[in-house]
Amino acid sequence: MGFRRRCCFFCLALIAPVVLAQEPRFRPSRMESSHAIQVEAWQIVALANQARAEAGAGPLKWDAALATAAREHCLQMAAEGPISHRYEGEPGLAKRAAQAGAHFSLVEENVAFGPDPAAIQEGWMRSPGHRENLLNPQVDRVGVAVVASRGAIYAVADYERAVPVFSSAQAESKVAALVEARGASILHDTAAARAACAMNHGFPRSSAGLQPQFIMRWQDADLNRLPRQLAEKLSSGEFRQAAVGCCPAQNQEEAFTAYRLAVLLY
Repeated sequence: MGFRRRCCFFCLALIAPVVLAQEPRFRPSRMESSHAIQVEAWQIVALANQARAEAGAGPLKWDAALATAAREHCLQMAAEGPISHRYEGEPGLAKRAAQAGAHFSLVEENVAFGPDPAAIQEGWMRSPGHRENLLNPQVDRVGVAVVASRGAIYAVADYERAVPVFSSAQAESKVAALVEARGASILHDTAAARAACAMNHGFPRSSAGLQPQFIMRWQDADLNRLPRQLAEKLSSGEFRQAAVGCCPAQNQEEAFTAYRLAVLLY
């Protein structure tokens, strides 16, 4: 599966002052408060969620790892002066977000320099690329950082579609539950399925003489659904047993999170 990355390379220098009239409608949780999240950052999140609600998009939840990545880049912007999404010697957005501990299948970024959060939000909403990032219904998490410098504030907002973090055994268990719900009993021995997962084609050898009649290999960030072809095979009623195996994802950029699975049908 391919993963979309979108990073808006329109840079804003906002000059029209706009006063933010009220505090955010929500407060950080106890855990989030322990990280001393800036009031200005929460204002930017609140304004974004207000705009998303008006556009019919779901609210963004705070992601501490994304905020860490945004903070590092925001400090770099303040040191450099002119705003940018990447400076010489700095990792790209996806890599620095992953290095901060974020797990995602999609990542985007908005940056700006302006007098206050409201002016920055207004500028982003007036810029087609920034607006698209901010209102993207596919993203569900955000991390924001603000740095005061040169008489105004630098702001970075990183958005992602978050991916849950599972061990191999947990990933196998989730997929096994989906397979079992379609009528196939799950074999406890995962060795053959894990071996098949690591292969690009063919069937693994079986010392027990049990040979699968169908094999499905895929990788995805979403383990809440089965591939259509596999679901159709299970719905046919031809198969009574199945084995599920997980292995490291192949041909995958390290910055993005994905799971590679194989299901053997007997």
